[in-house]
Amino acid sequence: MCPSRRTTAAMQRGGTDGVPTQAGGGGGSNLAGGEMFTRIDHVMICVPDLKRGMEQYRKLGFNIHEGGVHPGKGTHNAIAFSQDDYLELLAIRDMAEHRASAGASGNSHAGLAEFVEAGGGLRYIILQSDDLAADVAAMRARGVDVSDAQDRGRRTPAGKDLRWKAAVLGPANPLPIFFIQHLTPVEERRKHTPGAGNHPNGVQFLERAYIVTRDLAAEVAIYSRVLGVAEPRMYKGMVIMSEMAVFQFGPAGLTLAQPYAPGPAAEALERRGPGPFQLLFRTTSMGAAARWMEKNGLPPPARGVRDTGEQAMLATPDIAGGAYIGFVGPE
Repeated sequence: MCPSRRTTAAMQRGGTDGVPTQAGGGGGSNLAGGEMFTRIDHVMICVPDLKRGMEQYRKLGFNIHEGGVHPGKGTHNAIAFSQDDYLELLAIRDMAEHRASAGASGNSHAGLAEFVEAGGGLRYIILQSDDLAADVAAMRARGVDVSDAQDRGRRTPAGKDLRWKAAVLGPANPLPIFFIQHLTPVEERRKHTPGAGNHPNGVQFLERAYIVTRDLAAEVAIYSRVLGVAEPRMYKGMVIMSEMAVFQFGPAGLTLAQPYAPGPAAEALERRGPGPFQLLFRTTSMGAAARWMEKNGLPPPARGVRDTGEQAMLATPDIAGGAYIGFVGPE
C-alpha cells in the first residue's frame, strides 16, 4: 500500500511521530496523533510601493517578478520562488477596492493599510496544508477560532488564474499566521515565476521565520494548541540574542523568540511590538550574496555565529522593506 501524502510528509520530517530531523528543530509530535501542516509555504512582506520593493529585493539578490493581482481585494504582489517555498511582496494597488473588501470574513488583508502606514515589513507566515478542511475541523475541535477554508486566487500578468484555499485565525487567536492549500500544482505555479529557484544570492530555501514575543513560554503554549503539535524545547539563540523555540514544518522552522539582550529581536520588539520580524534563508554562498549586494550599492550585512556554529549574515529593515533578512551557508 502506498503511504498517504500526510504519512509521507511525517516520514520526511523524521518519522510518523513528526519529530524533525533538522538540527536545531523541535517541532514535536502532533497532539491528535496525525500529520497536520506540511511546510512553510511562503512568507508575506508588505510594502508601500510594489515596484520599489521589487527593486530593493533584486539588490538583495532575489530573482523577483510580478505575481499578479488579487481580484476584488485591491492588492497585487511579486514573487521570488525558491525550491518549493517563496517570498511574497504585497502592496495595495487600489485603495478603494481594498477598503471595500477588508471587512469580509476570512480576509487576511484586513488591516493591511494600517500595517503599511506603520512601516510595513514581515506580516504573515503561511503554512501549507494538503487537506485544509480537515485541518480547520481539527483546529476547531481544539477550541481554535478559525475561518472556513475559502476559495482564493490571483491572476498573473499573463492572464493565468492560480487558485488556492485559505483559512485565517479569528479574533480569539490573533496570531500572524494563516493556512493555505494550493489547488494549482507547484510545477504550474513555478512556470509563472521567471527564474524560479535561480537567485543571484544563491538562496535555496527558507530555513527559519522568526516571531518576537515578550513571553516565550506563554506563546509556545498558544502556538502548540493552534498548530496541534507538542511544545518544542527552548534554547538560546546567539545571533538575535534571544531565547527561542522552533516548530519545524518540512525544511523550515517557525521560530518564537524572546530577547535576553540587545539585538535584532529586541530592536524589533521595541520598534513594532510582538510579531514576525526576520527570515533566514539557506544559500549556496554567503560570499556571493554579499558581493551581489555590494555590487548593487547595499552595505555589507553584519555577521554572527549561530547556535549551530555556522556563520550567518543579516540585512537590516532599512534595506529590506521593514524586515530582517538573514542568510546562512558556506562562504
